[in-house]
Amino acid sequence: MRITSVGHAGLLVETGAGRILCDPWFNPAFFGSWFPFPDNEALDSAQLHTAEYLYVSHLHHDHFDAEWLRTRMSKDTVVLLPDYPVRDLRTAMEDLGFRHFVQTRDLEPTRLDGSVQVMINALTSPTDGPIGDSAILIDDNGTRILNQNDARPVEDSRIAAFGPLAGHFLQYSGALWYPMVYDFPARMKQTIGRRKRRNGMIRALNYIEQYRAEHVFPFAGPPCFLDEDLFHLNDLDRDESNIFPDQWVFLDFLRERGVSNAHLLLPGTVAELGPDRGLELRQVDDRTIARIRDDRRGYLLDYRERRAGQIRAERESWPTGRTDLLHSLQEWVEPLLRHADHTCTGINGRILVDVVDVVDDEPGAGEQIVFDFLDRRVARWAGEECRYRFELPRPLVERLVAERCPDWANELFLSCRFKAARKGPFNEFVTTFFASLSTERMSYVEGYYAELSQTEDRARAGDYVVQRLCPHLKADLVRFGSHRDGILTCRLHDWEFDLATGRCLTSDDRKIISEARVAEGDDAPDLARIPAA
Repeated sequence: MRITSVGHAGLLVETGAGRILCDPWFNPAFFGSWFPFPDNEALDSAQLHTAEYLYVSHLHHDHFDAEWLRTRMSKDTVVLLPDYPVRDLRTAMEDLGFRHFVQTRDLEPTRLDGSVQVMINALTSPTDGPIGDSAILIDDNGTRILNQNDARPVEDSRIAAFGPLAGHFLQYSGALWYPMVYDFPARMKQTIGRRKRRNGMIRALNYIEQYRAEHVFPFAGPPCFLDEDLFHLNDLDRDESNIFPDQWVFLDFLRERGVSNAHLLLPGTVAELGPDRGLELRQVDDRTIARIRDDRRGYLLDYRERRAGQIRAERESWPTGRTDLLHSLQEWVEPLLRHADHTCTGINGRILVDVVDVVDDEPGAGEQIVFDFLDRRVARWAGEECRYRFELPRPLVERLVAERCPDWANELFLSCRFKAARKGPFNEFVTTFFASLSTERMSYVEGYYAELSQTEDRARAGDYVVQRLCPHLKADLVRFGSHRDGILTCRLHDWEFDLATGRCLTSDDRKIISEARVAEGDDAPDLARIPAA
């Protein structure tokens, strides 16, 4: 098996079944904030465009490069889809023109051709984001690799049963905005940064020890920041408080702890792995390595000069007009809040969004909007106590609202183009809320938390009592369900179930719990009944 680094989390894996292209990323991401590090623009991409298979692990734009996929990737390729609970990834790929898909099942091997099989681990908790994250295992006639990228691995016997690994490709450097954007004192930011930098590398070391691959390849990070406003976020001098350590820092960290089987992986590096788990490594030239490693500031300044046009174009694309943001957010968000019981309870307070105008790159006057999870409303801020506060540039908010972007957390927040403050500890419900701004996503998140808490888990459908959450995407059937002639329909995606047997009439891999009612006095809520045709 020959694996070529495409940069960041990108890999071209050549197998007996054809080439599998994983997570190609070339264009700036997150409002022009992130660029691949090192630069992969000069990489010979001829083999990439016509790869037989394409695997995009998740929809973050350092993995899902929509522009490159739309303009450069052959639409004849077969897309390998993780088993996500929402359809966003497939929809995004279809919108780009892809039409051939293999829908995998979580942790179930899928044979591609001959002796080549893949197995994808799809992570689906709200903390992974409603669109999830994933890792892929590839077995080519006994040569096996795990491409973990950003995913946290799950302790599961099926991964071990896939077989001993020749190669393990994993992320080691954070994709975060904390603590840099917070209004903490400088010393506090440094303390938090040192802890996060160290903990991130320790976590990656634990993953290495967990899977015990013959060879380890740290990749999928860090990004670099070329915009002048963000350039200071780069780790230019091995700053122990910077949360973005580079490949050399992590390799030194591993060597200090006795790990001797980890290898430098840069754009263009080729690793050939065999069934005996041997390795032939063809590295990029020594002068290139030395320049990137030893003259980081000079390297990034030259890189910034080459990409100046892209940075300028990104900024020029930001909206310059003013719309009625409050009205738009009320129409969009308040219907979500009405049915977000677990999210509202989890936040149990208010979020102040300070939308600031930007003039000559400096914040100016703006408007203050409160997301109130106590009264479940969006309103002009009138001085209410707010536990969480975000200062967001108006042009970026205007774009998010115009596009009805459902994921502000992994679009705007990762850009680091904002400021934040909070009273108290981190609250995962806040981040999850900002990543779930659609009916489908919020329904899934609410269903997930309802299932964990095991509350209100039954509903009545005529002569039957059924589980309250749809087994497809955990939609609340009291809200989205109806029944007629012995058939239950979840209107969120029009999935149907036979009430007598629980059998799904839409798919062969889902089943609903459905039992005949034995008591008239139970207090389970009723689903809507549609009169017989």
